[in-house]
Amino acid sequence: MTATFAPTAESAARPDAQIPVSRDAQDDAVSPDAQDHAVSPDAQDSVSRDAQGDAVSRDARDFGAYARTGGWAFALKVARSVRPGGQSADETAKVSAKEFAELAACSPERVMRFYKAWDKAADDGLVPHFEVLVPGEEIELPGADAWLTYYVSRSSASSERGTAIAEAAQAEGIRPTKALEVAENPTALRAAILADPSTAQAARTALLDRVKEDPALQAELARDIARTDELKKAVATESRAADRIGYVRQIAEKGQIRTPAGQTLDAPAELRSEAERHLSLLDELDEGEDTGEWATEAYDTMKGLVVETVEADPELRVQERRTKFYNSLQRATKVFEELTFDDADDIYEDDMVQRLEKLQQAIGSCITALRGAAPRE
Repeated sequence: MTATFAPTAESAARPDAQIPVSRDAQDDAVSPDAQDHAVSPDAQDSVSRDAQGDAVSRDARDFGAYARTGGWAFALKVARSVRPGGQSADETAKVSAKEFAELAACSPERVMRFYKAWDKAADDGLVPHFEVLVPGEEIELPGADAWLTYYVSRSSASSERGTAIAEAAQAEGIRPTKALEVAENPTALRAAILADPSTAQAARTALLDRVKEDPALQAELARDIARTDELKKAVATESRAADRIGYVRQIAEKGQIRTPAGQTLDAPAELRSEAERHLSLLDELDEGEDTGEWATEAYDTMKGLVVETVEADPELRVQERRTKFYNSLQRATKVFEELTFDDADDIYEDDMVQRLEKLQQAIGSCITALRGAAPRE
């Protein structure tokens, strides 16, 4: 038996009174229509997965469009939505670049870079002009590779500096955007050079190419080297190695030897052949390999052979001694010609006079020896 409850007078008088309802009554209170439209948790999950699947499909389609066309996919959105210059708002439903940028939450400059890229491509007949496009229109777009020809991602590319960088990048066969990005972030360039030997090598090669055509940079680099002890030592070492290689190269390629006294003579065939052998070994060294040890060995070997060649020829030996004497005499003469005695009282010391007297005696002995050796008529 089901219990029923009748409202009492007191409960009926209270507007907030709650009247107990039986379970059967509650079930009856749910309409058949409401029961038919109730969605089970499994059905809700299925609907959610379908919606997510649609989102994934849209993302995949958008990605595929971008993969095929690159920036053209976004440039089209600008081209069909931004009104061209000279066209009033009354003539079209398109908006200004500024309004479009506000809707896109980006800068007008970024919008205009896409706008200008499309404009250049339209002038080349690659895409339709702005005037024939309407908002929402879909057209067949060029390939992604063509986009890089027209789009410059940075406003700096329009400057004189940016133009020069872009032209240099094209000459090297790379995208201007890459070169401009590096140029705008010297700190990143510095980090790459410090961390990566291959990047440092590329920077060194580029810097050397630039130095050849930039006198101001030459002077700055020379000052930096002169003020850095480690670099000065390294330059001195490399200069010495280069001079020694040059000595060997002159014998091998020009067929000339330079004696210790400074004579320049034709090299004997066997001496030149030996120089060519050493030079071939030097030329086979890798670019990054230290040439110092090899250059020293080649130089010492060739210099020894030159001395042996001079000593083996009596006439050459005499001429070598004569040349050496003249060189010493010329240096001594130049030293004395530069001396002045206007203020002799101020600089006088007994030691000076004593040394000059000894020198005078040596010169006298030298003159006597030479006169004694002079041929008699």
